[in-house]
Amino acid sequence: MSSGIGANIRRERDRLGWSQARLAREVCRAAGVIGEPVGRQEVSRWETGKRTPREWLPFLAAALGISPEALTGPQTPAEPPLPTLADYLPEGDPLAPLSAREGRRVGMGQVGDLQQRVHGLRLADDVLAGGDLIRPALRELRSAVRLYREGAHTGEVGRELLVQIGELAQIAGWIASDAGQHAEAERIYRLGLGAARQAEDHTLAGNLAGSLAYQLSNTGREVEGLDLARAALHGAGPDAPPKARALYLDRVAWAHTKAGGVENAQQAMRALGEAGEALAEDSEGTESPAWLYWVDAGELQVMESRVYTELRRPLRAVPLLRDVLSRYDATHTRELALYLSWLAVACADANEPEEAAAIAGRVIDLSRDVASERTAERVRVVLARLAEYAEVPEVMAVLNSVTLESKGPETLAASGADPLAGRKS
Repeated sequence: MSSGIGANIRRERDRLGWSQARLAREVCRAAGVIGEPVGRQEVSRWETGKRTPREWLPFLAAALGISPEALTGPQTPAEPPLPTLADYLPEGDPLAPLSAREGRRVGMGQVGDLQQRVHGLRLADDVLAGGDLIRPALRELRSAVRLYREGAHTGEVGRELLVQIGELAQIAGWIASDAGQHAEAERIYRLGLGAARQAEDHTLAGNLAGSLAYQLSNTGREVEGLDLARAALHGAGPDAPPKARALYLDRVAWAHTKAGGVENAQQAMRALGEAGEALAEDSEGTESPAWLYWVDAGELQVMESRVYTELRRPLRAVPLLRDVLSRYDATHTRELALYLSWLAVACADANEPEEAAAIAGRVIDLSRDVASERTAERVRVVLARLAEYAEVPEVMAVLNSVTLESKGPETLAASGADPLAGRKS
């Protein structure tokens, strides 16, 4: 039997958007057996090559809607395939329930309580920075995983718990990234992706994968970020809610922007246009997950303005950023600092160093007490851009004030982590 059978199984499963648990159920259904003699772990062993399907091969092929030969033959892709979301699952199975299953009974009431806490954490992230929220976020995540693994619950309750673990991992990963803990954030995102995949929530899986792709693009791993952003969009499929597709397309646009080059710039603009079209399909009757509450035309405008700034097209970026900033108040300190930092850079690109310096001074003031590595990185970017106009008196005053206060931009920037970002996009 071909050594590539595991890769073929995984490819076909991902084509259908099924989890390993779903494929296991479909194989048992195709075989007409009662119970589940094939489970998720057995499918995992097939895909990793630890076992071969043998007698299950005809039923596996029938479940996937292909011939057995298509599974046992060599892979011959026409072009290098995108990575699948399964490639980003955590090592082992950190969500495996404990075998005894003698823990306390968990019902929908506990799921509802967890859902409220997850949403509360999201709302807190709107006004607080990662450094302030990292401890409670990780504490909630550990508690939720323990509840799932150690509690006794029905299949329906278990699935809802997995969904909440996935949602909690997304916001906890975002918070960890904002706090500058990028390795920890990646582990959290991967855990959440595993939970979402087991729960067969493809929209949530796309959000987690897109969030990780966003971090990769911003931390020197632009190629990986672009591949994963595209895989997140592809994995969610065309039936994802319009708001979700708009969000995924926004992240694809940013990944193309960070990857650099003329072709990627063109792809970024195309993705922005498609994001706007996707959002236009949203209506009051469209059902979207609650965590998409913040995705609207204004958020697409935020990303559009940042893309234009990164592409050094200030004539387009500046009006958009000023419009965005007119809608934010002092309670959103981090977002104000971030968006103002982009405006400062855009003004510098427009050869308006005096205006850039005035805005930079406000960025520095806002960032001083914000425990966010994102704002700290933006301070570094702004100061580096202003240094090109060091002979301008207003610019010199800003640079000197930073030097006097913190003995160098590096020290000031250490107060807080990763470029851009606003909200949870």
